[in-house]
Amino acid sequence: MIDFELSDEQKMVRDTVGAFAREQIRPAARQADEAAAIPPDLVQHAWNLGLVRGPVPEKLGGFGDQRSVLTGALAAEELAWGDLAIAMHVAAPQLFAFPIVEMGTDEQRQRFLPLVATDRFTAAGAATMEPRYDFDLSALATTATPDGSGFTLRGEKCCVPLADEARAFLVYAREEGASNGSAGGELHGLQAFIVEREASGLTVVEREKNMGLKALATYQLKLDDVKVSRDARLGAERPADTARLAAQSRVALAAMAVGVARAAFEYARDYAKERHAFGAPIATKQAIAFMLAEMALEVDAARLLTWQAASMLDKGLKALKESSRAKHYAASVALKVTDNALQILGGHGYIREHPVELWLRNARGFATFEGLAIV
Repeated sequence: MIDFELSDEQKMVRDTVGAFAREQIRPAARQADEAAAIPPDLVQHAWNLGLVRGPVPEKLGGFGDQRSVLTGALAAEELAWGDLAIAMHVAAPQLFAFPIVEMGTDEQRQRFLPLVATDRFTAAGAATMEPRYDFDLSALATTATPDGSGFTLRGEKCCVPLADEARAFLVYAREEGASNGSAGGELHGLQAFIVEREASGLTVVEREKNMGLKALATYQLKLDDVKVSRDARLGAERPADTARLAAQSRVALAAMAVGVARAAFEYARDYAKERHAFGAPIATKQAIAFMLAEMALEVDAARLLTWQAASMLDKGLKALKESSRAKHYAASVALKVTDNALQILGGHGYIREHPVELWLRNARGFATFEGLAIV
């Protein structure tokens, strides 16, 4: 029997992050989207919640908390309820820190975790997606070629958050020559490499212009014969289980999709209760009422799939299939619910006076997002 009763600590995390999203993120979301920038003070306030530093060992500047994928999913949903772009910005350092916490060597932890375990927000992230129509995490075009003393990285990445100011990245690449069953687990050959910002051959291309996530600064990276040592591979001689990292990332994205969908549903529900037509709230019209009921059902179903995958990961089980299913379903729910919310608002849904059009633009991206968040 599966029991998703939250612990008192998890409820506290959900409520604390939810209050922050309600009181600070949501009011800033529209201006951040219009200005394509997030106020530094807001980013710092989010950093002070300790979500990134939590699982980092105390001796390295963190809080030494027990890491829980489900607890992370709760926080991710609340942050994305406030605004997806801001959520991904403030959580970007997790993409770098969390894999090192779980799968890095002692030397990697001691060298790199103090970069993000500070009192001030410090940019770091991961480079996963590639600018090609047939992008597939299990068959990356970016390669890591063994060269005796280390690896040579070649390829291009896109949608890399905060790349212009990040001090280091986790770059995901296909390790050439990796035998089946070794590097990457179920994603054979997929590995992550720690690449510092000043590495020779690493170029950050100009900021991307996206349909959604306009407040989140994302960039393309070019890797032209970037040389890294063998110690730069996450886990070094014991390659990281990148299938597990992929599952954790997909849980994070699924949770964020649930947050966006929930925001749109709640806004449309409240609007329908207040908007009158022909002498009655439009929420009393059968077509609208049925649409809202289906939206609520889909949001809850997507959340349950997300929690199931998160719970499996917390138990140490493989959850690549379950996390992929959760992400795929939550992505479709986010798009469907935001589009339905826009329809319920009618003409008001299409204008910037209401946030629904922003949520729809952001939700459109979940079908292609890979590796933009992790819990």
